[in-house]
Amino acid sequence: MNDLQIKETGVKGLYVLYPKVFGDHRGWFTETYSKIKLEEYGITADFVQDNHSLSGKKGTIRGLHFQINPKSQTKLVRCSRGAVLDVAVDLRKGSPTYKKWFAEELSAENFKQLWLPKGFAHGFLTLTDDCEVLYKVDEYYSAACDRSIRFDDPEIGIDWGIRDPVLSKKDLDAPFLSGSDANF
Repeated sequence: MNDLQIKETGVKGLYVLYPKVFGDHRGWFTETYSKIKLEEYGITADFVQDNHSLSGKKGTIRGLHFQINPKSQTKLVRCSRGAVLDVAVDLRKGSPTYKKWFAEELSAENFKQLWLPKGFAHGFLTLTDDCEVLYKVDEYYSAACDRSIRFDDPEIGIDWGIRDPVLSKKDLDAPFLSGSDANF
């Protein structure tokens, strides 16, 4: 029996994962990744790198980030401390959900994870101070293929629910999608 529940998001290939959490008087245990259990749902990736970020201040936006082909990445994202609004944007030009975005709250308390296939931009807004986000990727980081688009691109129209987020210079200087060389 598969202890993993998966919810479709309405965007092809993008899923919310609900791992089973086993708790008792000592605390809890959960599998954060099982290749064989995901394969039961037809979801596959060969992860090669794990990334871990800490954002100290509530109201921080990281994103929207992605890598272009040939180094595009599938991601499995979770929040291990605090809470974030995790956002994915479909950048696959032939997709029926091109430019559609999806957001889900991921937190240390709800254990949810987001599965993003290749061809998506990714970002998140911290909902608490001291948020830690971890994600697996199936392609190594490539500075030559690293890209971003503006978090507030009106062509995409993400409702972040915040007026003045904390942003990096990279994210402030990111182009709009119309000026991006996203090649999916």
